[in-house]
Amino acid sequence: MPELPEVETTRKGIKPYLEKATILAVTIRQFSLRWPIDEHLADILTGQQIQRVGRRAKYLLITCDNGTLMIHLGMSGSLRVLDSVERSQPGKHDHIDIEIDNGHLLRYTDPRRFGAILWTSEPIKNHRLLSHLGPEPLLKYFDADYLWQQAQTKRCSVKTLIMNGHVVVGVGNIYANESLFLARIHPKTTANTLSLTQCEALTEQIKSVLGKAIKAGGTTLKDFTKSDGKPGYFAQHLHVYGRKGEDCFYCKSKIQHYKETQRATYYCPLCQPISI
Repeated sequence: MPELPEVETTRKGIKPYLEKATILAVTIRQFSLRWPIDEHLADILTGQQIQRVGRRAKYLLITCDNGTLMIHLGMSGSLRVLDSVERSQPGKHDHIDIEIDNGHLLRYTDPRRFGAILWTSEPIKNHRLLSHLGPEPLLKYFDADYLWQQAQTKRCSVKTLIMNGHVVVGVGNIYANESLFLARIHPKTTANTLSLTQCEALTEQIKSVLGKAIKAGGTTLKDFTKSDGKPGYFAQHLHVYGRKGEDCFYCKSKIQHYKETQRATYYCPLCQPISI
């Protein structure tokens, strides 16, 4: 599913076409997504100017005159910007079209319909889906001191800790595996046993891995209007994720694998010694 870097790449891709544009018309072909779409959404959006295209965690936030359109891509959702030449007959899974006054159209596609399109007129930071979230991982507030303080009362694994959206947002499974490997921390390490030094290494690697993933997605941006709407996933060579039984690039040990909370977990037994 799209993770924070892919959502951020999408935000950067659609932003130049949407900001300061006025919505001319909205076509909704499917109202049943993860949550039902407001039946009045087309009327609400038509005529509004888009002021800003932002992101909080995995939610894209399209701020308009009278509120914010929240978009979550779910498991299979994508956004695509089309110009007048590219507007083909909508496909089976093309659920929403937003036409804007610069000649472009924003199309939302979602085969599994597990995404969400929500409208709110309340201050966005107070929305029930966002108000409880932890800090963005790339901001200064997410640092070693913060992570260490969060870990003190947690007896879960460190991998579970950094994938907890209440602690920090956007560290998906691939990025958690890679960050822990690069920080040389075993994913089963009990959170409240982490040292401040380990927290420093881990926060640095989370920022680095996510930053590189976002940068790798940048190649999608110049062709965003012609792409399939799905920014490429982490293009970096993965160190452990998906490499069960293969040699570690550093020590040549075999990469190990297990499942935790139904998520695939990969690690190097020599580079990441266990500390529970």
